[in-house]
Amino acid sequence: MNADIRPIRTPAEQAILASLGGLPAGGDRLADLRRAAARSFEEHGLPHRRVEEWKYTDLRTLMREAVPLAGPAAVAQADAAARLLRGVEARRIVVANGAVVPELSDLAGLEEGLRLTTLSAALASGDEVLSRLGGILPGRYDASLALNTALAKDGVVIVVAPGAKIERPVHVAHVFAGESAAASYARSLVVVGAGASFTYAESFEGPQGLAYQANAATEFVVGDEAHLDVVRLQEDGAGAFHLATLLFDVGRQAQVHAFTLASGAAVARTSLYATLSGEGSAVGFNGASLLKDRQHNDATLFVDHQAPGCESRELFKTVLDDTSRGVFQGKIVVRQAAQKTDGRMMSRALLLGDDAEMDNKPELEIFADDVQCGHGATCGAIDDELLFYLRARGIPLTEAQSLLVQAFVGEAVETVEHDGLREALLERAEGWLKARG
Repeated sequence: MNADIRPIRTPAEQAILASLGGLPAGGDRLADLRRAAARSFEEHGLPHRRVEEWKYTDLRTLMREAVPLAGPAAVAQADAAARLLRGVEARRIVVANGAVVPELSDLAGLEEGLRLTTLSAALASGDEVLSRLGGILPGRYDASLALNTALAKDGVVIVVAPGAKIERPVHVAHVFAGESAAASYARSLVVVGAGASFTYAESFEGPQGLAYQANAATEFVVGDEAHLDVVRLQEDGAGAFHLATLLFDVGRQAQVHAFTLASGAAVARTSLYATLSGEGSAVGFNGASLLKDRQHNDATLFVDHQAPGCESRELFKTVLDDTSRGVFQGKIVVRQAAQKTDGRMMSRALLLGDDAEMDNKPELEIFADDVQCGHGATCGAIDDELLFYLRARGIPLTEAQSLLVQAFVGEAVETVEHDGLREALLERAEGWLKARG
């Protein structure tokens, strides 16, 4: 007799499965993607600590409940909530509660070679660029991405024409605006043509007192010899649950640089999947996390070298105070055809509190024999000798500590190429240190 084994669903999983019941029944490609993602979630559910990639971020335990899907945000409320990076000269698109707010977005007067629309508009018109959506796959089940694929209805679609040089960044400002906790899902697609140059920025913010849930995913298709910079600032409210997925497909001799500064949300996880499919490409994926209280922040990377002669660099800095917990999981895979690969990965953590915790898991998986690859991880407190040096020159203890932390984080922030965005990030880091006292 065969036993019918049914997994025990948590209340959060049950609520999510109920929301997945209203998916469209059409036969178009996107509907098929949604249904496939829903089936994957139904089969696997929320990941737990026995799933290796989620060992340190047990979603089944951390996500105690699934809040209702967010409704449209009031324009005035969304405008008041979208504060981050306002001082940077950029084309600003506001995405409130997972939907683009046209009244607050700069969608007109686009530069030559730049096409920008909303995901909902692209879906309504049957835009052919959506054939790229869902084309970059992580190669394994990812609950965050599956839920985003199934439930996201809006986001931003950006196409940069081959050879175009777009000087002004596009800033996508994600905000949560509402009086009660809800869940938002936004999906964006960025296609950068061969030989083009483009800077994409995104920010995340919301009220401090709400346990809202934000899930955003962005796919980046980077053409041959293109140059893409991605800058992210995550300052969600202290009670928020933040899940983000970045997917990159990098062409021949292309350059991609991505940086994330994270200091918000009670629980946050950013998953980055990059496929280096073109020969001679170079990527740099960097980040800095500033954590306090009981915050939990997870940065997980998977860089897949599939073509020869490619270079990848990863540098992540984490500052932890009080009882916060940081996680870094980075994996570089070098396929057999990817000879002459040069890959380096480093995670450094600075513990400001005795009860803070950092979990580092850098990995290399190499199937080629002519490569240069390395990884490392460090974890420690502020250097007493450096602290003594500053204090001996009359600098108060708190200020001396802040200077050393600022220098520690600054190494990662300095990798941001755009001057305005780099200065804005440094200001946010300084603000965090001042608030710490």
